[in-house]
Amino acid sequence: MKALIPAAGMGTRFLPATKAQPKEMLLVVDRPAIQYVVEEGLSSGADEVVVINSREKTSIEKHFTPDPELVATLRSKGKDAFADAVEHAGNLNVSYVYQDEPLGLGHAIHCAAEKSAGEPFFVLLGDVLVPDNNICPKMLEISKAHGGASVIAVLPVPDDQVSRFGIIAGSQVEEGVWKVDGLVEKPKLEDAPSNLSVFGRYLLSPRVMELLADVEPGVGGEIQLTDALDAVLKEEEMYALVISEEDGFDTGTVESWLEANNALYARKLAAQK
Repeated sequence: MKALIPAAGMGTRFLPATKAQPKEMLLVVDRPAIQYVVEEGLSSGADEVVVINSREKTSIEKHFTPDPELVATLRSKGKDAFADAVEHAGNLNVSYVYQDEPLGLGHAIHCAAEKSAGEPFFVLLGDVLVPDNNICPKMLEISKAHGGASVIAVLPVPDDQVSRFGIIAGSQVEEGVWKVDGLVEKPKLEDAPSNLSVFGRYLLSPRVMELLADVEPGVGGEIQLTDALDAVLKEEEMYALVISEEDGFDTGTVESWLEANNALYARKLAAQK
């Protein structure tokens, strides 16, 4: 089972910082943002993380490549904690495929079709950090309880934010779990079927990957994951895990990235006491 991380985007909202440095490599407390996501995938039942990368973002690959010379240098200077951190990152099980054209999230995921090899797969969006690694295992439990159905994470949002997100339609089947009937992209508040927004964590059945091969370009000429999810709902059940704000941190804007840094640094200080 693979965990796919789309990472080929331009990071436009962080320019000029992301002109030479990938957004995924921006520091969050003590490690690049993407390392949190890789570690989450590997702790959630995936045997390998597949980063869907741009060929220009070589620093991502360098970060996860073993560097025995650097490790040896650090150890010779008595800097074992730094050596351990570098060694850990270099030993994480990460591979790469490439998205050579910016044709949307659905297209990025389909670039890893051979890697997923007809098995269920996670999709972890790099804008969202889940440092406690507690969402994907719960999604896996729900999927197993419902015959291998696809599961997405959703977060309740205030009324004034509903129009910013993809919103699910459906009904609650047990505490914290909904059966999904449909997805609506950025609806007006009066048209929204719920206040549950898609959060950036997906556990998808192999059929979703098959459907992505045939999805026609939608908004902006891009191949949308939402279109494939709508299509799979006609054939298979889908469920949603309702999470809380404490479970994950959005880093998709400069403001939310700063907030995530502050919150996670406070957590780190508290853990050290």
